[in-house]
Amino acid sequence: MTECDFVGRICLRAMEELSKPLIPIEASGRHVHLSRGDLDALFGCGHKLTRRGDLSQPGQFSCGERVRVAGPKGEFPSVIILGPERPETQIEISLTDANILGVNAPIRLSGDTAGTPGIRIIGPAGEVETKYGVIAAKRHIHMTVEDAESYGVSDGQIVSVRIYGDRGTTFHDVVLRVSPKFATYMHIDYDEANACGFAKGMMGFLEG
Repeated sequence: MTECDFVGRICLRAMEELSKPLIPIEASGRHVHLSRGDLDALFGCGHKLTRRGDLSQPGQFSCGERVRVAGPKGEFPSVIILGPERPETQIEISLTDANILGVNAPIRLSGDTAGTPGIRIIGPAGEVETKYGVIAAKRHIHMTVEDAESYGVSDGQIVSVRIYGDRGTTFHDVVLRVSPKFATYMHIDYDEANACGFAKGMMGFLEG
């Protein structure tokens, strides 16, 4: 192979990479989603969540309220609540968080809480001991229907996302979640964010 051929292949590879869809990436820290019943128990009957800021997903928001989350080994004194209320309480943490708390959090998609461990949540008006609901969120991409059609992908498909930079890496086994209710973003937790040198505004290349 000549030097010219080698350079040509490098250039072709770069063009192929740049032609792939770019996905904005967000890092999610530990947080809690609360049911109406648990919200009443923690903050008082009829308490309404205080909306502090909108999240990237339509209708989702961060709240002014905080709770203490306590496990067998340790606790976090001020964990953010995300709204709106949900049918069931869910606690999303990283695997590092799970080690600190002393719980065996399985890697699951949001809402898949069957057989997961519970934990103690303490608020200003009381506390609850959940029977289940603690997960480490599986890396995933929320995607609009329009983007899915444009990129030739579908709901539930498993893809990879390549990230360049000082700690460049490729995330495999990423689940696509397609819905008209979503905005297109990839979500990773803080363990994964640290592994890839995450910075706000980071983008990843979608690979099949």
